[in-house]
Amino acid sequence: MENIENNSKKIMDKNIVKVIMGSLISLLITIIALLVVSIILTYTDVSENIITVSVIVISALSILIGSIISAVNIKKNGIINGALVGFIYMITIYLLSSIFIAGFNVNMQSIIMIVVSIFAGMLGGIIGVNFHKK
Repeated sequence: MENIENNSKKIMDKNIVKVIMGSLISLLITIIALLVVSIILTYTDVSENIITVSVIVISALSILIGSIISAVNIKKNGIINGALVGFIYMITIYLLSSIFIAGFNVNMQSIIMIVVSIFAGMLGGIIGVNFHKK
């Protein structure tokens, strides 16, 4: 019985690592994509009005990709693990923002970002879990 509990704990620990890796992959994709958008904004005549939409779309796609990768590796509970990828991503972003941005606060855009992130993670988890099924 104790052997089953130890095995279950090892699997859960590995799954947590895979969820965190999915969140880190999402953050890395976001950094690269936002760097590309900033270069485009700097060197072209593209309006800065696209910034808010760009951040939301880039974050959602990054989380979608990160949660797909996590769910493919975990192979079960895609909705939960994907939502966790999105949640960890947003917690990381908001912790960093509150540390580095003076006057940072949560507003309607923040709430939209949180909801979009969790749903993108859930969708990515569903896709990832079903990726290998035929």
